[in-house]
Amino acid sequence: MIGEDFPAVLAAAQQGDEGAFTVLWRDGNPALLRYLKVIAPASAEDVTAETWVTVVRGLDRFRGGEAAWRAWLFTTARRRAVDEGRRRSRRPESPAAEVGEGHWPEVADTADQVLENLATRAAIAAVASLPPLQAEVIMLRVVAGLDTEAVAQLVGRSPGAVRVAVHRGLRRLAQMMTEAGVTR
Repeated sequence: MIGEDFPAVLAAAQQGDEGAFTVLWRDGNPALLRYLKVIAPASAEDVTAETWVTVVRGLDRFRGGEAAWRAWLFTTARRRAVDEGRRRSRRPESPAAEVGEGHWPEVADTADQVLENLATRAAIAAVASLPPLQAEVIMLRVVAGLDTEAVAQLVGRSPGAVRVAVHRGLRRLAQMMTEAGVTR
């Protein structure tokens, strides 16, 4: 979270200040990518990039505080993920099949190594194994930092239904961790 500097950072980014936009991107992108790895694992990076393109195009029209910014960012990402899912269902692709053996990169992606070292992948995989609604609301509440009302509006459910889904999802995650021998 950017905090009390958010209005100034946003205003500067809206005026074209690259440094200010970088602050917005660095604050939002890690959580955005984690969220998309749960709801659109096959295209998370592509959807993240499309989300930022949409954000850049609409940034000058955005009005609101930091909570509204995060809600707008994640709403945009969710819409891009739905669009990408529809596109992929209409035109299935297999670009990996076009790349012959021996043409794959020799070195793992640095970002992936960092995420793996921090056990983020394991956490994302655990959340992704939950029913879709539970996984999505947990990512929006915990990773994106959105409040219950914003999450409810985003997923088209009541705030009560969101609270129940979060509770059930977290309870299931705790059960999974206990079964795996992970302790607090």
